[in-house]
This record gives sequence, structure tokens and C-alpha cells, in this order.
Amino acid sequence: VQLAESGGGSVQPGDSLRLSCANSGFTTDYYAICWFRQAPGKEREGISCINHHDGSTWYVDSAKGRLTISRDNTEGTVHLQMNKLEPEDTAVYYCAAVFGGPDTVALMMQDRYYGEFDDWGQGTQVTVSS
Repeated sequence: VQLAESGGGSVQPGDSLRLSCANSGFTTDYYAICWFRQAPGKEREGISCINHHDGSTWYVDSAKGRLTISRDNTEGTVHLQMNKLEPEDTAVYYCAAVFGGPDTVALMMQDRYYGEFDDWGQGTQVTVSS
């Protein structure tokens, strides 16, 4: 499995960004691509997932309404649209893959259990400041 993020950058509060995760190498349809972020001095936080099997999605409660995750299966890419960015969104953003069905993935994310995520991208920096 290969994953590669792109689309990060420096923006001002209130701006939007769209991150992309190019992914390939899967041999099953039962997996999810999830986005995480890690701010300086803080633990890695899972913020959104999309399940390849049925396109169902999961979002962390704190970011609902500002994030939209989507996929382009023809290009093997998952996007994360982030709107109304705040300085608190400054972090390195990673995409990662996990095998399992939608219910299992949702439980992992809700419980912050990331031990099953074996494949990660290199990360892309998002900086929000005025």
C-alpha cells in the first residue's frame, strides 16, 4: 500500500484548503482511508475517514461542518476539504489506511485506537495564521 499527501500550505484564518491523498496497492475493497493531524506537542488525532466499500464517512465531532471527505476512485485519490480554517488547525496532516468494515473503522476512530493503521503517508504541513 502506498499513500502520499499533498495540498498543504500556509493560509489565513477563515480560508479553505483541499488536501489530497493518492493511494494504491490495495487487494481488497474493505478498507478505509482516514485523515489524521498532529499539532506540535500534541497527540495525533483522527479527524475523518471514508470507507472504500460503500463510501460511508466518519468525522470527529469537533470538526463536523468544516470538513468534507470525498474520493475519486478513478484516480485513486481521497480529498479532504477544510473550510473556515482556524489557527488551531495548524498541524501536519497525514492520511493512513486501515482494513475493516465501516462499523469497525468508526469504533476505532471513536476510541482513538490507531494500532491497526499500518500504512501512512509522509504528511503535509498546514499552517493557519494571520
